[in-house]
Amino acid sequence: MKGFMIQGTGSDVGKSLIVTAFCRMLVNEGIKVAPYKSQNMSNNSYVTADGSEIGRAQGIQAEAAKTEASVWMNPILLKPQSDRNSEVVLLGKALKTLSGKGYRETFYEKGIEVIHQSIKELSKQYEFLVMEGAGSPVEMNLKDRELVNMKVAEIADVPVFLTADIDRGGVFASIIGTLELFSNEERNRVKGIFINKFRGDFDLFKDGVTFLEERTGIPVLGVLPFISNHMIDREDSLSINEFRSLKKSGELEIAVIQLPYASNISDIEPFLHEEDVALRFVRDASEFGRPDAVIIPGTKSTIRDLQHLRHSGIADKIISFAQNGGFVTGICGGYQMLGKTLIDVEGTDTGEAGFEEGGLGLIDAVTHFQKEKKTIRAEGTYHPQTGIGMEPIEGYEIHLGDTVIPDPMKSPLFLFNSKREEGYYGNGGRLIGTYLHHLFHNDGWRNIWLNRIRDSIHIPRKPKVDVGSLKEERYERLAEEMGKYIDYNRVKKIILDWEREHENH
Repeated sequence: MKGFMIQGTGSDVGKSLIVTAFCRMLVNEGIKVAPYKSQNMSNNSYVTADGSEIGRAQGIQAEAAKTEASVWMNPILLKPQSDRNSEVVLLGKALKTLSGKGYRETFYEKGIEVIHQSIKELSKQYEFLVMEGAGSPVEMNLKDRELVNMKVAEIADVPVFLTADIDRGGVFASIIGTLELFSNEERNRVKGIFINKFRGDFDLFKDGVTFLEERTGIPVLGVLPFISNHMIDREDSLSINEFRSLKKSGELEIAVIQLPYASNISDIEPFLHEEDVALRFVRDASEFGRPDAVIIPGTKSTIRDLQHLRHSGIADKIISFAQNGGFVTGICGGYQMLGKTLIDVEGTDTGEAGFEEGGLGLIDAVTHFQKEKKTIRAEGTYHPQTGIGMEPIEGYEIHLGDTVIPDPMKSPLFLFNSKREEGYYGNGGRLIGTYLHHLFHNDGWRNIWLNRIRDSIHIPRKPKVDVGSLKEERYERLAEEMGKYIDYNRVKKIILDWEREHENH
């Protein structure tokens, strides 16, 4: 199959963003293209149209490629639940929880099988694959049973472009060191180098390009700029550091609780478009300060993160803030924490069946963790009891727990098209709980919520910011910006030459 793979000298060098840009550049040429990452480790996930779960990066890349995301684009998703264990999601469905050692020892053959299967399925539907590796391809202690870098490039028989992040320093050593650790066969597959996240005058790096090309014999196909605030959804928890660096001044301050196992942190990205909103991440009680609103995001390990809130002193701060009329929103795991009791019926959250933990007690609710995970896209409107109106709302749910609120206390937030009531709407909208990810990507809801906070702190209301309509514009802008610095014709020639040389293999 025609295609190529972007590998990196390490994690967070910008592989996902480059793949996203290439997907849009290729589809704009009329090529039917799909993204592909065999194995993703991330708690930022994406729900496909059929209710399957894949890595968020591949869902976003599919949108950039103007196609519907499918499980074949990311057949294996690992969702960390602790420092040692991860939930294995295979072809969109949760399979089991394994330790790193257990996964490596028991899953390799199955992984190879599903990688072959997924590439074959994509080849039936698409002309071209833009593939993404993970981390470093030369982790020597893991390399003999890896499922995401050179082994996958070999299965698909595609050339590799190596990407390095100049912003973090050591770019020459990282590129040359990576190439030195490849076998001869692997090194021969590397046909180009990208330097990513460059700041400043590009002319100052001309000597660097010359050095790399002469030292390695591999062409530098692009020195790509550092693109700040690109607003393409992040892949994993490393991106919380990006959010922290993007915090800005604003009259309205939102404190986002930084959970150790936070998931789907992309839920808060739309606030970066609100000019009077400042986002601040809170790791312990000393950082809580005096925010105007608090958001508790989703998590892959609700009870562990709830225990963290208690030990760090943040739990008491949230409770006091809410009891004094503060605006608090809990999404997914954050919603579960707002209740009175959490019961791990099957041991799916803690590993201990029947384990119970007291919640923050702000909502009279009990959450039961079950074995089967719910992954669904949801559409509907605000519940009539809220008095907000009938504006459409949409998002997706990914959760193991079911949260039950007694009928006398029931104040649902949403009424979905299936007539299902969902969420909690209390204190006139000051206390919100919901399983709906991408809640704040709904421009109408975000504007209603922010204007109520603005009223409470006596600052002017703002009109709705149409973030939703900017998505296509972001993909186009990313492709256009990256395209200025990529030797695109040379990239295409390398791919065609590779295909010609390997067509009989």
